[in-house]
Amino acid sequence: MSEYFLETKNLTKKFKGQIAVNSINLKIRKASIYGFLGPNGAGKSTTLKMITGLLYKSGGEIFIDGHKWRRSDLKDIGALIESPAFYGNLTARENLKVHTKLLNIKESKIDEVLNIVDLKDTERKRAGQFSLGMKQRLGIAIALLNDPKLLILDEPTNGLDPIGIEDLRSLIKSLKNKGITIIFSSHILSEVHEVAEDIGIIYKGKLKYQNKINKNEDLEKLFMDIITR
Repeated sequence: MSEYFLETKNLTKKFKGQIAVNSINLKIRKASIYGFLGPNGAGKSTTLKMITGLLYKSGGEIFIDGHKWRRSDLKDIGALIESPAFYGNLTARENLKVHTKLLNIKESKIDEVLNIVDLKDTERKRAGQFSLGMKQRLGIAIALLNDPKLLILDEPTNGLDPIGIEDLRSLIKSLKNKGITIIFSSHILSEVHEVAEDIGIIYKGKLKYQNKINKNEDLEKLFMDIITR
């Protein structure tokens, strides 16, 4: 049995002949937090969209828990890519209820995920009135409804204040402790250094570095050395 929950082999994406992701080989261990690093436009979101089926790959393979990716694997994947999608005129609970209907999930799951993301006391507040941090947590709650084995968070700390970042950091660690494999994409090095166990650095569509994180290492120096090499 492989120690990796997610692997890609020579995963490639082209747009009109331009290579956006160039033959990358990710290795993401089960029940770990993988920090996916790269500057804006490096190919992070494109890679994650291929894993979640939002984009077709141009080449290579994706393996989930030891087998080739198939559409039925989406039931085991939760994702927050770019901005969370929800109905601003509905409460958090009402938004989650819509998703339970769409995914044929028991409504009893709503209280569980609201409790996990600390949104249980927002009964009457419409989601459009939420702070940015609350909106991010609602997006994660939606991603958790289907009990995912793999959770993909693309730039989840964007625009958050220090308190929101700390709350999100604690949430990510708690989800890992539940046995969920997490890919945490960011260009904020300090956040990845704080949370991740393994890192991959992508630059201009190529995976330039992949290894376990060394908490005593200067991640900013490593990052700059990799992308300027």
